[in-house]
Amino acid sequence: MFAAYAARLDPTEPMRALGVGELDPPATPADWVTVTVRASALNHHDVWSLRGVGLAPEALPMVLGCDAAGITDDGREVIVHAVVNDPGFTGEDGTLDPRRSILSERYPGTHADQVRVPPANLVPKPPELTFAEAACLPTAWLTAYRMLFRQSGLVPGQTVLIQGAGGGVSTALIQLARAAGMRVWVTARDEGRGARAVVLGAHQAFAAGARLPERVDAVMETVGAATWSHSVNVLRPGGTLVLSGTTSGDDPERAELTKIFFRALRVVGSTMGTRDELTALSRMLVATGVRPVVDRTLPLSRAAAGFAALIGGDVFGKVVFEPSRSGA
Repeated sequence: MFAAYAARLDPTEPMRALGVGELDPPATPADWVTVTVRASALNHHDVWSLRGVGLAPEALPMVLGCDAAGITDDGREVIVHAVVNDPGFTGEDGTLDPRRSILSERYPGTHADQVRVPPANLVPKPPELTFAEAACLPTAWLTAYRMLFRQSGLVPGQTVLIQGAGGGVSTALIQLARAAGMRVWVTARDEGRGARAVVLGAHQAFAAGARLPERVDAVMETVGAATWSHSVNVLRPGGTLVLSGTTSGDDPERAELTKIFFRALRVVGSTMGTRDELTALSRMLVATGVRPVVDRTLPLSRAAAGFAALIGGDVFGKVVFEPSRSGA
């Protein structure tokens, strides 16, 4: 099989750990289903894997990638749900399974010609979505969907601040929140990215850390240490901070505990989502016409260029790979 994979682990120079080329097909459970991948989407999780976060040395080489859309052997067009539950888990919310994993951690991922997954991890791909669009949904867009519609408590008309315009989760949050009738504010590290966020659907963009005209009902936080204090400070009393990532680190200078308890703020952790939520998300996109922003589409043979762009912060939306060996 042709794949982008972690050939080694390198905490400081992840690009040196990336391999692109032929691999022997890894072993997977016999009752899993084969999907011929038509598109896969890049996530920060892939970069963290190259750094050795959540990926054990004995698992190498490991095919990277959490997200994909493709075709099963019996001709079904499907979206791959990335959360793999322990066979003994019986709860309704698979994200609460303490033994869960994500594709590319314990089992081979999606940046390849084919991926094998449990049958329950397949969601029908609506014909209205392209394979590239559908491939963007299972991680970043599903994370955004759960943050907004399950964890935040927001209703139409309320104000949400999205920290860090431009990433896969933040661009999804902007579009989904706008489609749901919320007032959408974003922060951005430069005016250009802020302006693009407004074109995408945000009502207003502010510089990172800026004083806002008023406090907001909820903050969507994926940046972490760099924006934590700002996220707490801009919330109205009783507001909600939903946290799903820490791309700038997980150790802020101030925990802001006094402000959290004195203003009765809610801090809610959120991670990805369920298969049913992925189905609901895909149906919402069909109903609203909202579509993922694809920054660039590359053949899988040029995966290194996509990784380099993501690591360098030169991405607005999602990077998508198509499993072609051609460099065109």
